Amino acid sequence: MQGKDNMDRRRYKRLPIDIRLEVDEIFKQDYVVIKDINASAFVFDISRSGIGFICETELPVGYYFRAYINLGEGDFFHVVIRIIRVTTSEFHRYIYGAEFVGLAPFLADKVDKYEKKLKLSNEAE
Repeated sequence: MQGKDNMDRRRYKRLPIDIRLEVDEIFKQDYVVIKDINASAFVFDISRSGIGFICETELPVGYYFRAYINLGEGDFFHVVIRIIRVTTSEFHRYIYGAEFVGLAPFLADKVDKYEKKLKLSNEAE
């Protein structure tokens, strides 16, 4: 039942995606920076407000990192992402929920365009 509650709280629809991100450093306010993280993250869903990703490296909640999000067909954006939750999965992997910080509306619109592209792709099949 908790899964349904989480879905009800979400402001935007989560869309499936397959993106790989490299996290080299994370930071927090007050100039706290952790460098040389060298972690690969695999993004499995995206919305106008954030991403879900899996990583083998444990990253602290409340920290930020910079990322390049490529939605294909020339749609991409650079963004700052804040880690807001983490759960542990099997095989020593961590599943994260993260939000975009300060993403301009015209960049968030690229996620809507991606959703329309997914719908057209699914209808063509």
